[in-house]
Amino acid sequence: MGRKLDPARKEKRGPGRKARKQRGAEVELARFLPPGKSRLSRPGGSAAAAGAGLPPDPPPVFPQNRRPAAGQPPRGRSGFSDDNSKLLAPAKAKKIPSKGNNMELSSDGEVEEGSWEMEEEEEDGSSDEMVDDYGASSSEEEELLPIEKAALKQKSDRGGLSEDDSEEEEEEEEEEEEAAAEEASRQKMGQKEEESTDLQLNLDIDEQFKLPTDEQIERETSPPDLHIIHQRIKGNMEVLQDFVVKREEGRTRQEYLALLRRDMAAYYSYSDFLLMKLMDIFPLPELINFLEANEVPRPVTIRTNTLKTRRRDLAQALINRGVNLDPLGKWSKTGLVIYDSSVPIGATPEYLAGHYMLQGASSLLPVMALAPQENERILDMCCAPGGKTSYIAQLMKNTGMILANDSNAERLRSVVGNLHRLGVTNAVVSNCDGRQFPKVCSCLLWGVLGGFDRVLLDAPCSGTGVISKDPAVKTNKDEKDILRCSHLQKELILSAIDSVNAASETGGYIVYCTCSIMVEENEWVVDYALKKRNVRLVATGLDFGKEGFTRFKDRRFHPSLKSTRRFYPHTHNMDGFFIAKFKKFSNAIPQEQKAATPSAVPDTVREPQTKKRKLEGSKVDKEQKPPQPALKKRRSLQAQRRPLKA
Repeated sequence: MGRKLDPARKEKRGPGRKARKQRGAEVELARFLPPGKSRLSRPGGSAAAAGAGLPPDPPPVFPQNRRPAAGQPPRGRSGFSDDNSKLLAPAKAKKIPSKGNNMELSSDGEVEEGSWEMEEEEEDGSSDEMVDDYGASSSEEEELLPIEKAALKQKSDRGGLSEDDSEEEEEEEEEEEEAAAEEASRQKMGQKEEESTDLQLNLDIDEQFKLPTDEQIERETSPPDLHIIHQRIKGNMEVLQDFVVKREEGRTRQEYLALLRRDMAAYYSYSDFLLMKLMDIFPLPELINFLEANEVPRPVTIRTNTLKTRRRDLAQALINRGVNLDPLGKWSKTGLVIYDSSVPIGATPEYLAGHYMLQGASSLLPVMALAPQENERILDMCCAPGGKTSYIAQLMKNTGMILANDSNAERLRSVVGNLHRLGVTNAVVSNCDGRQFPKVCSCLLWGVLGGFDRVLLDAPCSGTGVISKDPAVKTNKDEKDILRCSHLQKELILSAIDSVNAASETGGYIVYCTCSIMVEENEWVVDYALKKRNVRLVATGLDFGKEGFTRFKDRRFHPSLKSTRRFYPHTHNMDGFFIAKFKKFSNAIPQEQKAATPSAVPDTVREPQTKKRKLEGSKVDKEQKPPQPALKKRRSLQAQRRPLKA
């Protein structure tokens, strides 16, 4: 059983929202529709009409054929009775010359050549006769409700626009009103902000930045307004970049720098000590970029384990799991950078199978600089958590021998787990103090192994290059921590150099690296090793990175430190890192020189003495020498024998 058709209930159908009705369709549609049908249906239908005292609507008539069949009397209009044909008499047509239309409608409703236009018939001040989608006439105004009459009058006032045009105009008016309201609210908010901020600094080009007074700084609220501080940092930077022209009269550069350091410490949450160190390393514009880069985490990178798979296959497998990735760069053949992932990147089946290792981009560089060869003996002195050790085994294709050492036994558990998961079979794990390694393992080192071919030392450091991972470094480091790390690194690098065999046919190299950017932990330690051991610096083999310092403040380092490499988060989009590569050319340990060097002058220096002064000094020493014990006894006996005179 289907739904019954209700002819009285008809939904509106017709042209689209922005399409206009063609003029002249009223006459054509009027041929097929029943008379007396209003444009808008009354609520309640015939029952409502009977209650209001109006005649009920006639039943709808649907024409079956436009032409009468043979034997039937002709009717005035097809589909209508002869009595109602007078109501649908077409209006007179005017012939209007037109370029596009050459058609004319005659009084009988036939179409003739020439353009035409319907004459408007005004009935009781109503609008043009409108026909709905089914052709119902709306000329009888007495059947319309008051709301409908008002709507028709409003449309006539708008100039006879169609419904679609009026809707568009209403939408445009609403959008304009909303935009005006938003602009007014923004202006009000801007006025309130200007009134509330007494210390708001206008840093336009025309105005000049002025240092705030101490009273203005004291009046600032206890939680500082970061917007004001940020604007003040910008203005201060502009003045310092062109200090001679833009400085305020009577103000020194030190005052501007002190204000800048205080503002940056408040805005970026750094300690005053660390900011002073960073201001010594970087120029001011680069310092701002470095601080901003530390607020953003570095991209997640992984290293393909070529012992089990290829990078192409791994990338395709991860893409199928919903991972968005790209190759790390031209400098790496195994790295992939992960942008986003629909699955945990550290819990995929590929990760559990050992196809890749989660590893930072900067930690790949030391192993690339070490360049291990097959069948070599390699020492990783500080190996935890095992990323660099597994990369070395990967480059050696599980040949030779790797000694993975770390002083922390707890961290060695992760090393063992990663080596098993990645399929490394040529590694030996040890738990020794790296500073005592050559002494404790001297029998194994030189008696059995004959020394290592290459040594990798990823020394423990202050972590100033990985602030984005550990923001606590901003405030918990001081001068003692830096000097303590520097002293430990000096001991470790001497131990690493002593563990290498200079007579190795393929090796004799040491790579020293830290995740710090402090000069005390990098160039200072490397310069110390150059003075204490028979080593020299060689090229790291990395095509990018900034050169190390050869002079820093009042210190002067060896000129070969230009071959070292520094990496920064704001320039290379990786963690801050330092890498230096040594070549050992002799196993002998040089003796300490008695003469003082310019870099390490003793506290007291004796002036050179001439021969005359030496003789005089020897005479004085002889005179001041205490007498011998036997001489004392002899003199005492002589005194007893000779009586004293009265």
